[in-house]
Amino acid sequence: MIPVPGFEGRRVAVFGLGRSGITAARALQAGGAIPVLWDDGVSGRMQAEAEGFLVEDLTRADWSGFAVLVLSPGAPLTHPKPHWTVERAHEAGVPVIGDVELFARALAALPPRERPRVVAITGTNGKSTTTALIGWVLKQAGLTVHIGGNIGIGVLALPEPTADAVYVIEVSSYQLDLTTGFAPDVAILTNVSPDHLDRHGGMEGYVAAKRRIFQAQDGEALALVGVDEEWGRKAAADLRAQGRRVETVLTIPSPLGGEGGSRSETDEGSLTLSESAPEPSVGETPHPSPSGPPSPTRGEGFEAAAGRLSVNGQVVADLSAARSLPGRHNAQNAAFAYATARALGVSHEAAVEGLLIFPGLSHRMEAVGRLGSVRFINDSKATNADAARQALASYPAVFWIAGGKAKDGGIETLRDLFPRVIKAYLIGEAADAFAVTLTDTPHVVAHTMERAVELAAADAAAAAAGGEQVVLLSPACASFDQFPDFEVRGEAFRAAVLALGARPEPAA
Repeated sequence: MIPVPGFEGRRVAVFGLGRSGITAARALQAGGAIPVLWDDGVSGRMQAEAEGFLVEDLTRADWSGFAVLVLSPGAPLTHPKPHWTVERAHEAGVPVIGDVELFARALAALPPRERPRVVAITGTNGKSTTTALIGWVLKQAGLTVHIGGNIGIGVLALPEPTADAVYVIEVSSYQLDLTTGFAPDVAILTNVSPDHLDRHGGMEGYVAAKRRIFQAQDGEALALVGVDEEWGRKAAADLRAQGRRVETVLTIPSPLGGEGGSRSETDEGSLTLSESAPEPSVGETPHPSPSGPPSPTRGEGFEAAAGRLSVNGQVVADLSAARSLPGRHNAQNAAFAYATARALGVSHEAAVEGLLIFPGLSHRMEAVGRLGSVRFINDSKATNADAARQALASYPAVFWIAGGKAKDGGIETLRDLFPRVIKAYLIGEAADAFAVTLTDTPHVVAHTMERAVELAAADAAAAAAGGEQVVLLSPACASFDQFPDFEVRGEAFRAAVLALGARPEPAA
């Protein structure tokens, strides 16, 4: 645990007693604060009371006595409307922050020579894989690494800071909305596409929340920005205009077949990395034009495509040997990891070696089993169409299991990839709507995970004479219609696959 100083003897309101809330209360108490806890759910309050915390109905509390409100990231800060605790805090002039801000304040309270380094990752898609990959590469290089935040362990539950440590933290837009002084040594924005718009009042608010990852960085810190979309390009241009240290990552389609076309697994391009992005020339104005920032130029910053790793045009590693990093999106993740490792002093050789032996992340392009010539891939973490696009684009042909609680737009944006779908097996609330979108693409409404796996496995086995086949779970949906979260959904897929007699895939 990381004790949080600065509130000694003062009352701190803590609302929302899930993982981040109860951990924040423990860290505050360890730092000398008097946390006052509340949750709308009885179970959370009972857990807090069992641990000896002061539990008080915040609807009746005197808010003038609170130093700060620590809000769960699950409670809305601004949209669709502020949570009632936020309104009470604002009325009393009480600041509203979250667990990541407490983490930042705990580190800032240390003498400079005792502070660990921090790498923070956000983005719509890829942030969990990038977080895990960076942590893995740094650990393989011999660094003391603690991984947490929105992935795995709550940030304040990580080990106490030491000067030699590196914290690798995944942060969500909800968490970033609750920060003011969070200043990572390396801050990464992987990509931006529409998501959680109801919580941020639209796309502008969502992007603004993501960009808060850079807000408190100083001139020595590194900003790594994915520039495939206009939002990322504008962020990079704005940061450069402020004199920040910026590197960009641009993904490049395979020259032998873009994401939308057919290609074999050997028709891959290259991942091109350069040691530094060029700074604007004297007199150059890096601000975007009213119609949007200019598209990046090939050779500026990092370039990522599937298959190989190059630096300044020189191939240094064949990423096709990294079984857990298929596809262009994983080459992008590799670029972020490589750039971070090098920025933290890891040698080129150690960084590349770490990429090649990465075992992968559960529920993200995870090979879970094989039945004859049929491979089963668990991409349950693909909770929107953009994430599913990355998985579909990684294989020339798939038997696709999709569905759940649909996001806005459903799978309409994936039409260009439908030719890769041999047949789709639709589950959950979105099944009927997805069936309409798929039109002439072969599909069946399977309703349940077990039935979808059974049908897909049978069809894939019948096609196995044509070579190895892939059954891909990449739902393009949230899980909450049938499962508590994407992890449980992924485990249901794994269980259904193994129940058919499939042999578990060995770790990469």
